[in-house]
Amino acid sequence: MGWHNLNSMLKHQNVRCLALCDIDSNVLNKRAAELEKSTGKKPILYSDFRKLLENKDIDAVIVGTPDHWHCLMTVYACEAGKDVYVEKPLANSIEECNLMVAAAQKHKRIVQVGQWQRSGQHWKAALDYVRAGHIGKVRSTKTWAYMAYGKTFPVRPDEPVPAGVDYAMWLGPAPKRPFNRNRFHGSFRYFWDYAGGLMTDWGAHMIDMVLAGMNVSTPKSVAAMGGKFAFPDHAGETPDTMQVLYDFGHFTMLWEQSLGTGRGPYDRDHGVAFIGTLGTVVIDRSKWEVLPEVEGGKYLTQAMPVQRGGSQDLDNHTLNFLECVRSRQRPNCPVEIGRDVAINAHLGNISYRTGRKLFWDAAKNGIVDDAKANELVQAHYNSSWKLPNV
Repeated sequence: MGWHNLNSMLKHQNVRCLALCDIDSNVLNKRAAELEKSTGKKPILYSDFRKLLENKDIDAVIVGTPDHWHCLMTVYACEAGKDVYVEKPLANSIEECNLMVAAAQKHKRIVQVGQWQRSGQHWKAALDYVRAGHIGKVRSTKTWAYMAYGKTFPVRPDEPVPAGVDYAMWLGPAPKRPFNRNRFHGSFRYFWDYAGGLMTDWGAHMIDMVLAGMNVSTPKSVAAMGGKFAFPDHAGETPDTMQVLYDFGHFTMLWEQSLGTGRGPYDRDHGVAFIGTLGTVVIDRSKWEVLPEVEGGKYLTQAMPVQRGGSQDLDNHTLNFLECVRSRQRPNCPVEIGRDVAINAHLGNISYRTGRKLFWDAAKNGIVDDAKANELVQAHYNSSWKLPNV
């Protein structure tokens, strides 16, 4: 995703990629060659992000690593005076998210989180329609990701580290483990050491739109259930099937995830639904529509054609970041919003992992009366790396 982010930014005026960094020299050299071919300029190459941050000519960085690295890289970049575009979810623990917010505020940095629906025009139009009251009082919402991929993920044996890979640096703050291809590029997402499965992947995008539409940040309680029901022998640790119910006091939100099936609610593989007393608004990345309630043979809210979206949401999001780097204005998805979304997603996973309903205390920024669950709120770095001191 970091490569997609970079190419999106390079579409905009007065942007130059000065350097690339990766722990896999195979990826690094391949991307450097592609970049030089497309731009005519050869980037400086780094294998250690800390060396890159020492380069005074760099104004901003893209953090497109696995989730367990987001915190350290973002905090160190803020300390070095760089602005940051960081992928979602903001971090792999709630504690890390709070540190990232503190670092951005302390060092007055622009931090844009890659929840790019925040810059999507058809998303904005749909949320404005909901907020204007056209579908009446919204009392429940749905978010979901039914992904047809993930049907095959066999267990593999550990093996030697591939040539050109600095595996110790890839692990970073994560627990030390033998190299296993299943835990590496791409499929890292299905292991708790590095990420949170579909919940923190697609969930971070879809849940974000409910928080925006309903103008809320964190829930009062969360209850999850699910498991590896479809593919119990898969190598991953995260559930292939899960439902999470959030109580915000005046409405509920349901998150549903399903690996290996592509037909979800409203016949969409992903989406958000706001269910009101007069009708329902359903949104996905390509369109939004109104499904009116009917009473006495009449619609309770105005029927309208399906509203199509564009394909420029990511480009709009990266442009917003670049404009804010120059203007120092608040971006569309600042670090505080990324933190709120990550809290919701992590609470869903923590409820699943503990098997308990959780109650969230927003004032104390913690889970009420549950020591085991609060252990999962914290980051647990291996002895070679320490949590940043902000």
